Amino acid sequence: MPDQTSPPAQADLQKPTGYRPVFAVREFQAVFAAFALSLLGTVVGEIALTVLVYGITGSPLLSALTFAMGFLPYLLGGTLLSGIADRYPARRVLVVCDLVCAGCALVMAAPGTPVAALLALRCVIAVVSPVFSGTRTATLAEILGDGDLFVLGRSLLRMVSQSAVLVGFGLGGVLLTVVTPRGALAVTVTTYLCSALLLRFGTRRRPATAQGGSLVRYSLAGAREVLGDRRIRALLLLLWVPPMFMVAPEALAAAYADEIGIGTAGVGLLMAAMPVGTIIGEVYAGSALSPAARSRIVLPLASCGLLPLLVYPLGPGLVWILAALLVTGLAGAYTLGLDRWFVDAVPKELRGRAMTVHTAGLMTIQGIGMALAGAAAEFWPVATVVGVVGALGTACCLGLVLEVRRTSRGPMGETGLTTI
Repeated sequence: MPDQTSPPAQADLQKPTGYRPVFAVREFQAVFAAFALSLLGTVVGEIALTVLVYGITGSPLLSALTFAMGFLPYLLGGTLLSGIADRYPARRVLVVCDLVCAGCALVMAAPGTPVAALLALRCVIAVVSPVFSGTRTATLAEILGDGDLFVLGRSLLRMVSQSAVLVGFGLGGVLLTVVTPRGALAVTVTTYLCSALLLRFGTRRRPATAQGGSLVRYSLAGAREVLGDRRIRALLLLLWVPPMFMVAPEALAAAYADEIGIGTAGVGLLMAAMPVGTIIGEVYAGSALSPAARSRIVLPLASCGLLPLLVYPLGPGLVWILAALLVTGLAGAYTLGLDRWFVDAVPKELRGRAMTVHTAGLMTIQGIGMALAGAAAEFWPVATVVGVVGALGTACCLGLVLEVRRTSRGPMGETGLTTI
């Protein structure tokens, strides 16, 4: 990007735009509604499937493995199949992914489907998910452009993700009191089909950006190109690493509630605090801050966002812990400016694969973070583990922030904005 901007463009960068212009784009309305439906169905389906597997087997291990299957195959789909996002028309990819997920959920809901098949189908959905997410994000840049509207559109989808976790778990729990787990899976089938219809008739056809050759080789070449570029790699890691550490308090919420004796109600509060903070931070940054201001807060928030977790070993009480989690969630607003830097750094012909790799890596690294936090809590108190996570995560983030600054392509930063 050039370092100089025309006066009107520079003036626009200083003005908050808010979310209203994003919703004025008709295609985005369809993408937003489809995403909300499919994600809500996915969360309900995860709960129903976990309950179903436990009901059939009586095994906590298999029940937990069912949930973990939502994370583990992401890396496979995100690396070997990422080329689909660039090799085929985006609308077709999105609709086919929804139909595949609907078919898997339909077989899961069928009476008599064995546990092995349930787990295999869960893996298929997880393999498809990063392709769907990467394609949707690349399409979003086509629908909204790669400027501020794209950043705000991504922000809205992230808020839907956080809200779906809060609403979906509650809705799933209520739904399972009136229908069987297989009945709840039938609801998931419906949400996927509705999402496919919205995307098919609510978005326009766009041609593929690449053709020919082996899909796997093309996908792996894209992953190598993404990770081989020092600037893109630094931005990608800054998108991945903070969430890897942020998942620790949520993963250990039940154990921490038991450790301090606050009961099951406290577990819900501990798990909800950070997502609520994330939503508040995104809403404020997206509606009240200008693009220039969102760019300026990226590195400071990424540097210190995990510091509130250091209060855990001090045992300050539930209220202060919830406040710390809320503040950590608020710091997630750094992603708005970082999204802009990332999309500016990635060449258009690589965008679909880059977004798929981003999604796959994000889900995989969060799964690793959960697993490592759980393993550490087997040997040390949860409060100690979360405090160490906060310290170690801050150190890692500071190193990444320095790398992002070093790889800046000019004194004004990636988007022509002063970073810090």
